Amino acid sequence: MLLIGVAAAFLWLRAPDLPREPILAKYTGADDHFLDLPGEIRLHYRDQGKPDAPALILLHGYGDSYATWEGWAARLAGRYRVLSLDLPGHGLSDAPEGFTLDGARCAELVASFADALHLERFAVAGNSMGGGIAWRVALAHPQRVSALILAAAAGWPPQGERAKPSLAFRILQHPLGREILMRIDNRPLIAQGLRSQVHDAALITDAVIDRWAEYQLLPGHRRILMSAVLPSLQQASAERLAAIRVPTLILHGADDPLIPSSDSQRFHAAIAASELIIYPDVGHLPQREIPERSAGDVADFLARHAI
Repeated sequence: MLLIGVAAAFLWLRAPDLPREPILAKYTGADDHFLDLPGEIRLHYRDQGKPDAPALILLHGYGDSYATWEGWAARLAGRYRVLSLDLPGHGLSDAPEGFTLDGARCAELVASFADALHLERFAVAGNSMGGGIAWRVALAHPQRVSALILAAAAGWPPQGERAKPSLAFRILQHPLGREILMRIDNRPLIAQGLRSQVHDAALITDAVIDRWAEYQLLPGHRRILMSAVLPSLQQASAERLAAIRVPTLILHGADDPLIPSSDSQRFHAAIAASELIIYPDVGHLPQREIPERSAGDVADFLARHAI
């Protein structure tokens, strides 16, 4: 029944790609930059704060963009160089058709980005999928990562009963569903998914949904999103994470319906140098839902560790 409904939606919602230039003109400003990396990847990032300050790289979740970090950037740019990236297939970044979203591959992409900007050391933070990439960066490049921040991070294989995922994630589990999602305007699914992930659905405004949808309609983005190797984001283990020795802050909303807060408790147990904060009345996106409070906790954490 699910796929029959999706097939019907295809006839109603099918949409071509949007041209890049009007979207770039709409959303870019003086802080936006593009970097050409190996593999025909043109990475968009927003660079805010002091150029010579300690660097903090921010990695968004699946389907999201640099825009999710605007609240954190406003709070942290006075002390840090805040670099919010768009992963390939997201936001304003561009990648060839054959690019696949894989955890290890994206972690090396982050390292290549740091190389290109001549960042010898940096802190790295990530939400959801971005958190799953961030801890891989910390494992692969322990001498370069000064601090790790995980906000409702992906990583653990499912354990026990989990809340029913949003419609979009259920469709993603079916090859035919992915084929259909590559050809439609996913605005209704984006609205349903985002509003189900937060404690206060009113925070997900029409403007937020419009931006998500427009980014996903950029050339090649839907195909890359459908290429995601989701099991590659579920390879955490206590033994593997024990190798992380950098100061680590773990944030999670108590009402997260997508990744349970118990997963962050598992991160906390596995990473010796970690601190854990569980926020009541917060869902999957603490950086959007409580930007001042969560960014304040990050600022305090980084200051205490002289970063």
